[in-house]
Amino acid sequence: MSYIDFENLPVYQKARTFRNRIYELVKKLPAFEEYNLKLQMRKAATSLTNNIAEGNGRYYYQENIHFCRRSRGSLNELIDDLNLCLDQKYETEQYLLGLKKEASEVRKEINKYIAYLQRCLKESQVSNTELGL
Repeated sequence: MSYIDFENLPVYQKARTFRNRIYELVKKLPAFEEYNLKLQMRKAATSLTNNIAEGNGRYYYQENIHFCRRSRGSLNELIDDLNLCLDQKYETEQYLLGLKKEASEVRKEINKYIAYLQRCLKESQVSNTELGL
C-alpha cells in the first residue's frame, strides 16, 4: 500500500466537513452552555478529525485502526450531543436530524476505512508468513 496523506483520505474530508458543521451549530447554542455542551462538542468534533490524522501517521495498521475507532467514538459522542440539542430544542428538528444523517454518513466512511485497514493488516500478515518473517 502506498502512503496517502490524511488530508486526501475521503474519510478525513467527510469528517472535516462534518466537524465544521458542528462548529457552526455550537456558535448558535445558548451562552450558558459555553463551558458544558459547547466545550464538549468542540472537543469531540476536533477529536473526530485529530484521531484520523494521528492514526494515518502511525506505522502499523493496528495502530491506525485503533485511532479510527477512537474517532468513531467521538462521532458517537457528537450524535448524543445532537440528541441533547433536539431534546432541549436548541435548533430546529429538521436541522438537527440533517446533522444526525450526516453523522451516519461519516460513520459509514469510518467503518469502510477501518475495514480497508483490516484487510491491509491481514494481507501484510500473510505476506510476512510467506516470507518467513
